[in-house]
Amino acid sequence: MRHLRLCLGSLLVIATHSSIAASASDFVISEDGAFVVDIQTELAWSRCIEGMQWNGKTCIGTPHLSTYVEALAIARERTKADGLQWRVPRVKELQHLLNKKAHEKRKPEELFPATPLGWHWTGSANVDTKSVNQYQYKNIEQGVTAKNSNSLAFLHGWAVNAQTGEARGDVLKREKLLVRLVCEIK
Repeated sequence: MRHLRLCLGSLLVIATHSSIAASASDFVISEDGAFVVDIQTELAWSRCIEGMQWNGKTCIGTPHLSTYVEALAIARERTKADGLQWRVPRVKELQHLLNKKAHEKRKPEELFPATPLGWHWTGSANVDTKSVNQYQYKNIEQGVTAKNSNSLAFLHGWAVNAQTGEARGDVLKREKLLVRLVCEIK
């Protein structure tokens, strides 16, 4: 979509050459309203969860729950359709978005209307073996140790809870979760 690329380009120019970056809000809503640009991180976020569509005022439709592999495929398909590099966000990016959204002067519903709460897939794939507590009951029950946690990574993915900001790296990739895509505008 040529219009989307032009809009992203103009937002980046505005952000780097004006006082918008210094304003109280680091979020700028695109001209067509379909995405929100985080000026600080230079990321464009889809305003609607995948499966929902922007109707000019809000997100409508039914959120699509996807497995990890389906979430990656959705990002690839949107990249083909729009010509932009859409992807599933990393854990820290999604947590940063949730944290900033909570501190915005605007209500979160203004930026991301009709967003269902729940777990969202992230594109982060690594299991941090330093954080594996071999004495934690859940890890003992599942047989997870620092030595075998990386071998479990192909079965598990990372997800972030949109309500709490909590991140988990033990979500089975076959689970069906919500997906919000992001695009770098650098």
